[in-house]
Amino acid sequence: MLPARGPALCSALRRAAPCGFASFHCSARRPRGARVAVVLSGCGVYDGTEIHEASAILVHLSRGGAEVQMYAPDVPQMHVVDHSKGQPAEAESRNVLVESARIARGKITNLAKLTTVDHDAVIFPGGFGAAKNLSTFAVDGKDCKVNREVERVLKDFHKAGKPIGLCCISPVLAAKVLSGAEVTVGHEEEEGGKWPYAGTAGAIKELGGKHCVKEVASSSDSQAVFSLTSFYEAHVDTKNKVVTTPAFMCETELHNIFDGIGAMVKNVLKLTGK
Repeated sequence: MLPARGPALCSALRRAAPCGFASFHCSARRPRGARVAVVLSGCGVYDGTEIHEASAILVHLSRGGAEVQMYAPDVPQMHVVDHSKGQPAEAESRNVLVESARIARGKITNLAKLTTVDHDAVIFPGGFGAAKNLSTFAVDGKDCKVNREVERVLKDFHKAGKPIGLCCISPVLAAKVLSGAEVTVGHEEEEGGKWPYAGTAGAIKELGGKHCVKEVASSSDSQAVFSLTSFYEAHVDTKNKVVTTPAFMCETELHNIFDGIGAMVKNVLKLTGK
């Protein structure tokens, strides 16, 4: 008798599923996630975006259900560094937008087109590109200038009350542009080389920002397994909706960097309300 019921059963299923049988094989449509812009500064830690940080940000955004679009300014790099030697490559020049396209797998947009209308949040990975191409911090320190489009984006998102995420060295951008913003680049003392860029904390204060000490743990820290939130930290400036984490400002294992960036991304997405 079962075969005879086949056509009737199929008809009933089609009536219950106007879009066809495929609708029975998926859950209810997920609500649209936050729309997040990621601003790159080239490709490579010494003269552009820190690739591990950018990748970690993208993984955590994907896991959080965000829709991502990557941007970069269409400007020349300050210089090109031979990463195998850690030295500038003489007589060579590269474009920040073109180099950033390597990380974005070609899907990159000129930063001049980034608006708050199209996005719920913006995130800036670290890497020396933030201090060389998005600003002149690497050369001028507290007297640095910020790229015009970067400054516009930071001010626009701040004015719109939309969250801004930054990691590694990029929090100096917020400290320079958003007076009084609370950020972290980790610790304020080198502590035997664990925090080799600790001097940046002092520069942040000179820029008009407030520095907050935060951790990135070593896997050898026995307490890490008991208290993830204490060791993979991001600082949340709730007033300004600025979220920062130290990332590679600390000499530690890659998974700690990844988890710290995850805390930053999670808090950025939380602040979007999406």
